[in-house]
Amino acid sequence: MKKMKRLPDAEFEIMKAVWKSSPPVSTNQIISMLDGDKHWKPQTVLTLLVRLIERDFLESEKVGRERVYSPIVTEETYLQLETEQFMDKHYNNSLVGLVNTLYKGGDVSEEDIDELKDWLSKRE
Repeated sequence: MKKMKRLPDAEFEIMKAVWKSSPPVSTNQIISMLDGDKHWKPQTVLTLLVRLIERDFLESEKVGRERVYSPIVTEETYLQLETEQFMDKHYNNSLVGLVNTLYKGGDVSEEDIDELKDWLSKRE
């Protein structure tokens, strides 16, 4: 597998649809899942699927008259990569820096703080 890189937003939307499904998932299933949000033309979806295969995020096979896709990269693995890159780029890998920014921005509730305390106490 090639070194995994961050996905452009459009390709990430396709992967989210694939991850939500029980693989393998057909082209038509992917298009129908995206139809409510994106209204992408089928050719656009097909182009994005080809890119994801080239990037080693998906594999595909022909089943009858339809092409189906299965993820090579799990959602958890990809989100781990995204989070690590985000933390490194923006917070020098400091969880405290991230939480402090969220807290100062008013995005952390008392419930969130309690959950974080519980999580930290379980880690000790």
